[in-house]
Amino acid sequence: MRDEIHTPFPQINRGYDTTFQNGRLSIGLVVPIAQYGQSPVPDMAQHLERVQLAEHCGFKAVWLRDVPFNVPSFGDAGQLFDPFVYLGYLAAQTSDIALGVASIVLPLRHPAHVAKAAATADVLSRGRLILGVASGDRPEEYPAMNKDFAGRGTAFRESFDYIRAVGASSTTVENRFGTVDQSIDMLPKPTGARLPLLVTGSSRQTPDWIAEHGDGWMTYPRAGVAQDVVLQDWRARLADLGQPAKPVLQPLYIDLSDDPDALPSPIHLGFRCGHRTLTRYLQQLENIGVNHVALNLRFSSSPVQLTLETLAKHVLPSFT
Repeated sequence: MRDEIHTPFPQINRGYDTTFQNGRLSIGLVVPIAQYGQSPVPDMAQHLERVQLAEHCGFKAVWLRDVPFNVPSFGDAGQLFDPFVYLGYLAAQTSDIALGVASIVLPLRHPAHVAKAAATADVLSRGRLILGVASGDRPEEYPAMNKDFAGRGTAFRESFDYIRAVGASSTTVENRFGTVDQSIDMLPKPTGARLPLLVTGSSRQTPDWIAEHGDGWMTYPRAGVAQDVVLQDWRARLADLGQPAKPVLQPLYIDLSDDPDALPSPIHLGFRCGHRTLTRYLQQLENIGVNHVALNLRFSSSPVQLTLETLAKHVLPSFT
């Protein structure tokens, strides 16, 4: 592949370090680990047992979402639970799997609350938090919280700066969210050098800003050639800015066929196929520089436990 695969990613915390390896792809799961293709609202029965099974099977991370309101036009209510409360719960019920959020909508929350809650989850999980951040894509949520949808790009950037500042020692920050000087300090501090902050999509920022400030990039599935071009640009941009190598991850909806060699047939943001076909596709993503894929089983037609066991037996061994 075109990347400098012998240059390791920066070491930030346990979850980030075990999930992202330069030149390799790892596999995680989007929470809820459930089938709910016929409804925007999932049945959260067995939600904990499935996360624990994912950890037992060897998946590297689970990914929660920040969905404060069920917006019917959007068609997906997420995992229902507040992400930070849920992170604390999962931290106490798991031991090794990385706990990711894809992603916290920064303009809808005060960054002091985000920083405090995220550092708490990181400490309680012994360094397993990966914090994805975004500007939000559900316009209906903004008037519900009396926030400015048109100004979300600037709010995102200032919130990001605030979170970075209060996570460090002896620092100051002053913007629309408030003024913090060295007379006060935010505790607890993250377990590692900082909270790992991964930017989702564009988040209303320039590509250079994302490459310079984020600890990685969450992008969207694209056809192989298109994704390759996007990742080449990402690596070139990092190099031009004097930045270290940083990971890229993407989601993928899948539905496993009983036939291991079944060819892909499209579903929403993914495809139905056999496990051998899926393995080959993931290997192609690894070769072009994708470092993590978060599988979403929402549209799966097979029982969830069977799908997890099939993935663990036939797919994960190629990506350990």
